[in-house]
Amino acid sequence: RDVAVTGVQTCALPIFRRADGFSTRHAPSRVERVVMNALHTWSIPPDARGAINPVPFSAEAWAEARAHFADHCASCHGNDGRGQTELGRNLFPRAPDMTLDATQRKTDGDLYWIIENGVRLTGMPAWGDGGGNDVATWKLVHFIRRLDQLTPAHLKAMAAANPKSPAELKEEEDDAKFLAGDDVTPPTPHHH
Repeated sequence: RDVAVTGVQTCALPIFRRADGFSTRHAPSRVERVVMNALHTWSIPPDARGAINPVPFSAEAWAEARAHFADHCASCHGNDGRGQTELGRNLFPRAPDMTLDATQRKTDGDLYWIIENGVRLTGMPAWGDGGGNDVATWKLVHFIRRLDQLTPAHLKAMAAANPKSPAELKEEEDDAKFLAGDDVTPPTPHHH
């Protein structure tokens, strides 16, 4: 045990010294990217990769998936799946741009498994019960496959379905009061 720990420390020490800490503010090093990509790939069981989407694609399934994605996934991934949100940009690894080949070349089984089970050491939590037959998750796979088909109207409808913070709800309430002619107290500035 002591030899193994010493070996890891010896190999890792130069990386830690050059890393300047492990803040998510800095782009990950090549070594970190290679390790995380390998862990990500290995996290999906081989038998899950071959799973075929049992939910037929339809306009209704796609509409349901858009609404579900907007409400549950867009905080990190953005309505367009590009990951350009405050949360998505500040994760490590960053929320992926799911329109790119790195996501689009994954199998349906890969995508399903990632959504259902999450991926350790990333910001991706498990959203399902871990089973293989969650219809909502399979519909999300259809959504991811069709990100390039989102229209401005789709994105506008999704934005309306995004969760709102208490501050956003208060702002909407104040706007409605102001438009109705009521007095509105200006908001107090706040920081995270």
